[in-house]
Amino acid sequence: MGTESGIRNMTVGSPFRHILMFTLPLLAGNFLQQFYNMVDSWVVGNFVSDGALAAVGVGFPVIFLFTSLFSGIATGGTVVIAQSFGGGRPDRVRSAIDSLYTAFIRSILPITAAALLLVHPLMTVLRVDPAAWAETRTYLLVVCAGLVGSIGYNLNAGILGGMGNSSTTLLFLAVSTILNIFLDLALVLAVPLGVLGVALGTVIAQLCSWLFGIWYINRRYPQLAIHPFNGIFDRKLFCEIIRIGLPSGIQMSLVALGAMGVLSKVNSYGKAFTAGFNVGNKLDTLSFLPVQSLAAAVISFVGQNMGASREDRVRQGVRITVTMAVVWTVLSSALVVWLSVPLSRIFSPDPAVIAASARYLQCVMPPYVLFAILFVLNSAMRGAGDSLYPMVNVVASVILLRVPFLYLLANRFGPDAMYWSYGIGWAVACALSVYHYAAGKWRGKYHSE
Repeated sequence: MGTESGIRNMTVGSPFRHILMFTLPLLAGNFLQQFYNMVDSWVVGNFVSDGALAAVGVGFPVIFLFTSLFSGIATGGTVVIAQSFGGGRPDRVRSAIDSLYTAFIRSILPITAAALLLVHPLMTVLRVDPAAWAETRTYLLVVCAGLVGSIGYNLNAGILGGMGNSSTTLLFLAVSTILNIFLDLALVLAVPLGVLGVALGTVIAQLCSWLFGIWYINRRYPQLAIHPFNGIFDRKLFCEIIRIGLPSGIQMSLVALGAMGVLSKVNSYGKAFTAGFNVGNKLDTLSFLPVQSLAAAVISFVGQNMGASREDRVRQGVRITVTMAVVWTVLSSALVVWLSVPLSRIFSPDPAVIAASARYLQCVMPPYVLFAILFVLNSAMRGAGDSLYPMVNVVASVILLRVPFLYLLANRFGPDAMYWSYGIGWAVACALSVYHYAAGKWRGKYHSE
């Protein structure tokens, strides 16, 4: 069986074709997601204020921190579902879905309450510019109150990803994107709510995408039907999901904290510099989307083939994915560096913002290929059930190296030099990932029961 109703069995057929066809809808969806994030920035940057633009940028690592734990658990769910599907265990797939949603329903209110209580302390730690304080607080409170939509969407995407289905996730994102753009224009331009309108648009769009996802999955894929309140919970299976997903969630949370450490230093140089950093960050994230999509594809590909005991296909698929990621990153990085100034000008007419964004891109993009390699290899190891090593690798190399070097370079050579710390962290992390994968230490992490 190859594909059926969007579900893709990647244990047979061409690995290149499976990875490519799984990646393309993910890539389109990720572009849509970034597009509406960029619409947020474009609207507030051009029709509200630089303070509002800084607020939206500050909001990203904070929201990422609060959604990281469940994003990691969703990744664990993807791996367990992929391995179960590849091993011909539909009963295990069913139990994984029920257990994931039961855990989500039981924990979403405490997570939301904690996020709301931590908004003010985190803004203090981040040293938000006083000129942007009120707008940042408004944005964060509204988006934190609506975390349920963002986390729920990630769970739906994780379930479908394990079954090799990325095209349906694209549909969910299309709904969210179209609605978010409409609400941005309505609540900022037609009804001048400023940054509040952008935040409300984001929350409403994500909530609608999540609910639409449940309805669509239940209608189109009855074998995967989601029943949020049935309370069915397989403790043993959920422990396996946690074993795989928790290190990924912790890693993402710590990466978010590391990003806050970076943002704290960035914010100390004023709101124009912060706005420029946020613009550059959005542009480099946009260029990295194909690699992010390839990495998500390799998780499902490796998971299914580990479940089917096809390690030969696992290694073949990883080689193909790394090659595609390297080729794309080299070409896109060169293009972004070349066009750094005109690309930055799209988001703000302020020369100071443009200069700060361009400098960020000129420092960060050249070593991006190292990040691409480590990102794909770490994702492949997670697909095999080995998520502890990628977590330790990223935390030690990207966070413990990047943040201290960023402060050191900024204090010694000025703010424009601090972004070289990204390449230093990526170089060490990439070398460690290549060694761990080549040594085969990720094999044997798969548990069929």
